[in-house]
Amino acid sequence: MVWLILCIGHILVAALRQAGFDWWIIFSISGHSAVIVFLLVSLYLFAILRGTRASQQIEAEHPLTSTAYYKMFYVLAPFLGSFAGLLSVTGANTTSEYLSGISLGTLVTTFLVWVIVDPITGLAEMAAPASRKHRAERLAGARMLRQEHLQEKKHLLAMLLRQERQNRRKWQQLLQPYAEQLATLLDCYQADPKRAEDKAVDMGVNAWRIGGLNCMQQLRDMVAEICKDRYEGLITVDYLSSWWDGIGTWRKPSLQEIANP
Repeated sequence: MVWLILCIGHILVAALRQAGFDWWIIFSISGHSAVIVFLLVSLYLFAILRGTRASQQIEAEHPLTSTAYYKMFYVLAPFLGSFAGLLSVTGANTTSEYLSGISLGTLVTTFLVWVIVDPITGLAEMAAPASRKHRAERLAGARMLRQEHLQEKKHLLAMLLRQERQNRRKWQQLLQPYAEQLATLLDCYQADPKRAEDKAVDMGVNAWRIGGLNCMQQLRDMVAEICKDRYEGLITVDYLSSWWDGIGTWRKPSLQEIANP
């Protein structure tokens, strides 16, 4: 790649000099050109070398381009082009003619090998019956593997949902006495707020020990339902969310969440 870039740079500089541009103009635009060349080379290395070339590592589908000899030919294409260009200008009188021949040979050979010969060779390999059969089997195996992973995910999700329902039914029985007591504490909060808060915190800790955050959330919902039925919605302030702040991963809602439930 470095040798190819140097040859392309020599061709561009020689063309600008033949067009009558002074050296100071050439040097002034060389910085921007270097950035553009760097971006183009980076794009080539990422998209071609790590993309198309990586797909040609499957020997059954690419019996020729996956061999070490072809890879060596592919990598050495710029240098082979330089040698061909040098032979084409044998007998030249000036160094400039030799350099131009080498640069043009490098550019032309690299373009032919990397842009024309290599893709055509890869397509020809993929069109072969054995390659097509192996590719179809590989793609079918990949699809089957994706289906298996999808089924495993669905099975795991169903198992988690089933476990969650079982936990909720079990917690419903365990938490019912707590929910009754908490509903009574909320009703008596104004008479003894300190005792109500302490008892509520103890019950929140017990709920966390039983089943973590989900268990605490279920207990809170059960208390809300009891208060709604028993006191006809008169108790509307959610004290539990604030009292339980800091128990496990429970956090009290922000002002925005309170304003937009």
